[in-house]
Amino acid sequence: MGRWRAAASLFFNHMTRRPSSSPSLANPFYIPLSSRPSLRLLSPRSFSAIPSRVLVYTNDSDYGSLDLCHNHGLVLREEEKTSKIPIKAYFLCTSIDLKRLQAENLSNIVLPTSRSSNYIALRYYDFPPEITALGVKENASSCRYMVVYQYGSAVLFNIEEPEVESYLEVVRKYASGLLPEMRKDDYTVKEQPSLVKDMQGGPDYIVLKTLDTDSIRIIASVLGQSIALDYFVSQVDGMVEEFAGINRAMEKTGTFTMDRTKLIQLVGKANSNLADVILKVGLFDRSEIAWRDAKYALIYEYLREEYEVTQRFGNLDFKLKFVEHNIRFLQEVIQNRRSDLLEWCIIFLLSVENIIAIYEIFHDSTGASF
Repeated sequence: MGRWRAAASLFFNHMTRRPSSSPSLANPFYIPLSSRPSLRLLSPRSFSAIPSRVLVYTNDSDYGSLDLCHNHGLVLREEEKTSKIPIKAYFLCTSIDLKRLQAENLSNIVLPTSRSSNYIALRYYDFPPEITALGVKENASSCRYMVVYQYGSAVLFNIEEPEVESYLEVVRKYASGLLPEMRKDDYTVKEQPSLVKDMQGGPDYIVLKTLDTDSIRIIASVLGQSIALDYFVSQVDGMVEEFAGINRAMEKTGTFTMDRTKLIQLVGKANSNLADVILKVGLFDRSEIAWRDAKYALIYEYLREEYEVTQRFGNLDFKLKFVEHNIRFLQEVIQNRRSDLLEWCIIFLLSVENIIAIYEIFHDSTGASF
């Protein structure tokens, strides 16, 4: 056994002393050992059949510099593990035909995991889908997602700005009530597998261990509702401003010129906005995905708090009550006007009847005298 060790040591010493033909040409990043003053090679250990090179640090400063580089490398590797996935939410119309959209895009449909029927999730691959059958792992970084909601929102994942319009064109084919100017919001998901918690929030972003399809559905539901709520709030703000103008005019003139038809239209608009927020947008509907798994419930509650969904609906409800109060007041004024008109009509008819009666009496009295 000792002879084998000696032979191995001699062989190793011979190989290390043999000059290389041209290491710099074979590897352009090769650095010879002689150029590393802080490191030296020990002789092969006698207790190993295959000797190994052992690095020895000549002083503490060299050790510290190497340790700093090592730690810096770890930081770089950790940053490389964190991937950013951009999210863009749009509200572009008041209704989308999901049945037609699903029927004509079956190859991109993501199978639902809940009974909710007010949205459809579509997945687009950066590589042919047949490759997934060969063992390529599917993740959010290698796919693009678009979640479309029946009430008019579309949320895009991992789609850059130059490509957004082509995806929105797909939605517009099945949309009705297109808005003259669509609303937009941006958000970001950071995917970090080394994250200790299930999620971590930040300004305009959220950090997750992994972004799966259920996470996409949860995030899209809150962003879609938020951007739709912005639209309905703007509609109610327009009505509030209109009634504020009427009130200012009444303050100056003591009357208003709005007819009954216009007032009824405002009543219908206010009621339809409230119904759409509660029923179509489903602002207070329970999320089945969040109900099944606490991890998704945490994401759902965090995003609703981040976007202040409940508080914004409270403000919307307050404005609608202001509109309702003004509508009731103006209805009473219009009703009083109609009552006054009817009273004057009655007075006029009674006056005409009295005039006719007086005329008949006068005519009868003159006829009897002759």
